[in-house]
Amino acid sequence: MVRLIKRQKNNVGLPPGSLIYTGQKAEVPVDFSLIQYNQNDFSEDKVDENIKVEEYVSNGNVNWINVCGLHEVDRIGRLGENFGLHPLLQEDILDTRQRPKVEEYEDHLALFLKMISLDESGKYLTVEPVSILLGKGWVVSFQEVEGDVFDGLRERIRTKKGAIKKYGADYLFYRLLDTIVDNYSLAAENYSVVLEQLEEKILKSAGKEILQEIKNLGKSLIQFKRFVTPLRDAISNLIRENYDLIDPNTKKYLRDVQEHILQVSESIDAQKDTLSSIRDLYMSEISFKMNRVMQVLTIISTIFIPLTFLSGIYGMNFPYMPELQYKYGYFVLLGTMFTVTLIMIFYFRRKKWL
Repeated sequence: MVRLIKRQKNNVGLPPGSLIYTGQKAEVPVDFSLIQYNQNDFSEDKVDENIKVEEYVSNGNVNWINVCGLHEVDRIGRLGENFGLHPLLQEDILDTRQRPKVEEYEDHLALFLKMISLDESGKYLTVEPVSILLGKGWVVSFQEVEGDVFDGLRERIRTKKGAIKKYGADYLFYRLLDTIVDNYSLAAENYSVVLEQLEEKILKSAGKEILQEIKNLGKSLIQFKRFVTPLRDAISNLIRENYDLIDPNTKKYLRDVQEHILQVSESIDAQKDTLSSIRDLYMSEISFKMNRVMQVLTIISTIFIPLTFLSGIYGMNFPYMPELQYKYGYFVLLGTMFTVTLIMIFYFRRKKWL
């Protein structure tokens, strides 16, 4: 939280379009990779920020430049200049707190969204900001850290599997978006499994650690929903508006992505309701256990009431109490107490209070 506040202060007072990276500084250099393909050919190379869009627009290929790392602001700025990116767009790319949205510029589109994956426990989200730009014959994707969900898509392009090499850059733009949304679906399905396991754990043992787990899952679902809702609106905008860079046939595929993101949104709402029910179940289990404890303590107290009464009577210091002079009075009193205890336990068990 302190680091976030500090980053926000660094942006205060700067003119619009100032390039400030708001993420965590990485030790590795920014990596630029280029994939070029058409229906028959494919090539994959490492490039740098000096790549010029004019060199690739006229070659008839689909050109996918992937930028891994945003911390070297000068290099990102030079790439933006070579592709004619507006300074405000470059500023948004470097702002890792950017909410999902779509924006149109003179000769390209920009889509901002979050790449979501699950940590090793499978319970909590790992979120990475991603920006995808679409131009005539090219797509540029920006991500903050190494590693993504696009490896399967790269492999399909390399091995010429599927229909992706038959279509243009707008279809690649759709496939990148679709891959990220598919990962949303996997995360949503995993949450369903986690909630089922959590419910089983509560029925076995409702410990304090489960309450903390419920709270953490609730926060994670709220965060998930916060990323899904604006992305749903952005996809609707892509479908509704007549963008020259998106072929009408590609919009049919975008509608499929829209359907998937709606299903994810509905799934999150259902899981939030399920989590609320699980929280109620947890409180019921805790109340039930507390009632059982109070029941046992009440029975123990009830058993000791007549015993305390008997010991109180024979604890008085009156000199004329004939039982006190009886040779076996002590043992008679202990036997009476024991008999009373057995009778009460038998009665409680018959009433099913024990």
